[in-house]
Amino acid sequence: MAKQRVLIVDDDDAIRTSISEALARHDRDVRAAENATTALSGLDRWRPDVVLSDVRMPGLDGLELLQLLAERVPEADVIMMTAFDDMPTIVSAMRAGAVEFLVKPLDLAELRQTVDRLFADRAERNAGDEAVPPVSLDVLVGRDPRMIRTFKLIGQAAAVRSTVLIRGESGTGKELVARAIHANSPQSTAPFVPVNCAALPATLLESELFGHMRGSFTGATNDRRGRFAIAGKGTIFLDEIGDTSLEFQTKLLRVLQDGEFQPVGSEKTEKTEARVVAATHRALEAMIAEGKFREDLYYRLRVVEIELPPLRERASDIPLLAQQLIARACRSMQCDPVALSAEALRTLTAHPWPGNVRELENCLVRAVVLARGGVIRPEHLILSTATNGQDVPFNSLEEMERDHIARVFAATGRQKTRTAEVLGISRPRLDRLLRKHGIA
Repeated sequence: MAKQRVLIVDDDDAIRTSISEALARHDRDVRAAENATTALSGLDRWRPDVVLSDVRMPGLDGLELLQLLAERVPEADVIMMTAFDDMPTIVSAMRAGAVEFLVKPLDLAELRQTVDRLFADRAERNAGDEAVPPVSLDVLVGRDPRMIRTFKLIGQAAAVRSTVLIRGESGTGKELVARAIHANSPQSTAPFVPVNCAALPATLLESELFGHMRGSFTGATNDRRGRFAIAGKGTIFLDEIGDTSLEFQTKLLRVLQDGEFQPVGSEKTEKTEARVVAATHRALEAMIAEGKFREDLYYRLRVVEIELPPLRERASDIPLLAQQLIARACRSMQCDPVALSAEALRTLTAHPWPGNVRELENCLVRAVVLARGGVIRPEHLILSTATNGQDVPFNSLEEMERDHIARVFAATGRQKTRTAEVLGISRPRLDRLLRKHGIA
């Protein structure tokens, strides 16, 4: 029986040695190269079964090596390794054909299990044809293992046209995941069409998605194309699919099964090639048991399933998220960079974040406005329900409005035009609110 051949490519001597020792077995031939050029030069004489490659290396980087390996050794399984665990890098690597992605510092036990699994079933691989430029979504970051798994699934789902079901609490970033799947797919130049199913009654939802004919219902004064027609070969994102009626679910099932739909009031059947990505925060299994959601639609939607963890369960990601969100807020408001104090970071980490990443982003946008001296401190953080584990009383909406306007007014040096811009309101409305709340 031929030996299992493993190639390690990393510019760090210590890492090459530790991986070689961890994978050493009597039935394995483990070799190492300090860079991509050296690794490629030996392929004519020795073809590896599994390659472990660093991403960031001098000269050719790991992603470039991955693409060259796909051309010269297409049968090899490639595992990428990096300390730079950003979502675009992982998505790009998985989309380009990597079968696994490990974050440094490496867990050698996990590494051994991964390599053993690849050798146990060499046929299992998810290789794409060519890399697609990654989408920049700077709030999809994290070192939590569940987020790393999410990044991998995004890359794998992007390469095929299957339906995807994204699950998670409100504010966890389900639409961002849907957009990442679309933007990294071969159909990325086609439209991405989001639809909030919870915001529309059943009759209007059907018209919105499938279109309608003139006179098909009161107010239908013209023919109208639906979202499926607009999407073309792109992606339809059905947010809050669990809030739809059984009647609508039946019609959506036909679209998924046959790729066909009928505009409201029309007898003509139209075809669609759009990919459906759905999302929900509801427990669909319980809804199926209660007769509120079709079981056959459920299985049609969850060909690929992505579960987003709530922010409170990955508090270790908050420092990285906060850094990204603050930088984005500063770019959006065209202000100087703002730092986050250690005390403020401890406050953020201790908060339960019932509104998840969306709540964290709103909190930090306000903090950027209120921060003086370029540093966010605890007093700049307006938290909704708890601080450091201690309950705080709720304020009325009027009190919150007054407090927020007063803080922004003070932070802008009492400049009304700038205050109105930050609040997203007109100058006349700001004047009325200042008078209403007695803010001099």
